[in-house]
Amino acid sequence: MFVDKAKIFVKGGDGGNGIVSYRRELYVPNGGPAGGDGGRGGNVIFRVDEGLRTLVDFRYQKHFKAKPGDRGKVKGMHGANADDMIVRVPPGTVVVDDDTQEIIADMTRQGQEVVIARGGRGGRGNMRFATSNNPAPDISENGEEGEERWVVLELKVMADVGLVGFPSVGKSTLLSVVSGAKPKIGAYHFTTITPNLGVVDVGDGRNFVMADLPGLIEGASEGVGLGHEFLRHVERTRIIIHVIDMAATEGRDPFDDWVKINAELRQYNEKLSERPQIIAANKMDMPGAEEQLKLFKEQLAEIEGGDKYEIMPMSSLTRQGVQELLYRASDVLETVPDQPLLEEVSELAERKVYKFQERDQITFRVFREDEIFVVESEGIERLMRRTNLNSYDAVMRFARILRNLGVDKELRKIGAKDGDICRIGHYQFEFFEGTDYIF
Repeated sequence: MFVDKAKIFVKGGDGGNGIVSYRRELYVPNGGPAGGDGGRGGNVIFRVDEGLRTLVDFRYQKHFKAKPGDRGKVKGMHGANADDMIVRVPPGTVVVDDDTQEIIADMTRQGQEVVIARGGRGGRGNMRFATSNNPAPDISENGEEGEERWVVLELKVMADVGLVGFPSVGKSTLLSVVSGAKPKIGAYHFTTITPNLGVVDVGDGRNFVMADLPGLIEGASEGVGLGHEFLRHVERTRIIIHVIDMAATEGRDPFDDWVKINAELRQYNEKLSERPQIIAANKMDMPGAEEQLKLFKEQLAEIEGGDKYEIMPMSSLTRQGVQELLYRASDVLETVPDQPLLEEVSELAERKVYKFQERDQITFRVFREDEIFVVESEGIERLMRRTNLNSYDAVMRFARILRNLGVDKELRKIGAKDGDICRIGHYQFEFFEGTDYIF
């Protein structure tokens, strides 16, 4: 089964919690804090595996969650970091953030790795909070949450040669006679609905991978039919063989077919018009094909840039001219780069990277929502999630941070008084001027 698109959920592992612990040894009075830090959560990493050719595995498993880090240990020992989760993807996979539609990674090379969801940092243990004023703090941090997101995987078939053209022009037949591939062949449109790949042995020691791409129709660049599903596979091909029904067996004009398909390629992506293209004049064994070929050459010569296209007369049925087409395709392949990708992208999308945020970097906004005063700040919410709200010392530390940031002052400006309800994220608390917050 060929699957070339999938939507999956990925989540980095949560960081392990730091702990509160004290050194307890015989003859060592007042041993001091000894709570260790939590371990880092595992990352979710995508790795290219050339042995894969489809995204079918993601049809049955859609959730990938890395393991969390271990909590801190006594005697100041660090909790173990979690192992990264490696997810194998086929070459040609483009990873897109489902929310922002930004490209996260374009994965093309064997062994290439990209971190898709980062694990959270471990929380600090109480030994990290010891000061001269508070040598035995009862404070520890929770681990950070791992990054999570929905991503869309799009597979763009990577082949040396791509066969394009209208439905029923003979692309599948050509692939079947030059390779060991067995595409579905039928006397009706859209017999091919997914790309077929075949390795072509030219016969002179050279070989290449050929892709039979589903037939295009007018309006494909705007999504007509399955246009976008088909066109994205053309992007990965090094050269294009444009197959034309030169006998006009379905009553269409061969030159008009060629113009329309090229227009669709250009409208989908302008750079596709720069891709080397060989015109395969197919069905030359049929009546009227010679006259149509002569007319086609005359029309091609009249357009600007028409002389750069090479026409190869052939017939997939009788194999007339097929070998010459393969030789010519091999010659052209030797002149183009191995991977003329339209974009070189590796980790482009902006993502949340969890890192320590100094107090003077934290910004916030306060406003009133009915009878509740709301403090809106990503930095404060993140700090609150890391605070152990079951610890009095930790809560008091959090309250001091808010006061030093000026949150109390701003709440008073908009009318907050003792006992009023305030909200930060999903947490609500009572506000008391100049004293403490009660959660």
